[in-house]
Amino acid sequence: MIQKVGQVGIPVKKLDKAIHFYQEILGLSLLFNTDSMAFFDCNGLRLLLSLPEKDEFTYASSVIYFQVENISKTYEDLVRKEVTFIDEPHVVAKMGQTETWMVFFKDSEDNTHALMSEIQV
Repeated sequence: MIQKVGQVGIPVKKLDKAIHFYQEILGLSLLFNTDSMAFFDCNGLRLLLSLPEKDEFTYASSVIYFQVENISKTYEDLVRKEVTFIDEPHVVAKMGQTETWMVFFKDSEDNTHALMSEIQV
């Protein structure tokens, strides 16, 4: 049986640029890196940034939803760091007394990811 997701792979074209983005801009902890891969910790979930092993292995990234406590503050902080956002924080779902907010952005490799926050109303 599957217990949990242990690692998410993110394809990159320029590893040094991607390491800078995930470490310095998003503030994730770099675990270690090689000449073709970098591993980050995101609160127990490992993110693997990797160059394609072969030219035919180029592929699009899955969207990673990074959970944050205060989506408005995190959005403003990342705008100041010149992160490219596709939209602004907005409600995507209401479930009882909880609203789920999201905002989508591009990483240094043009992969689309999102910030998400669940807010009690």
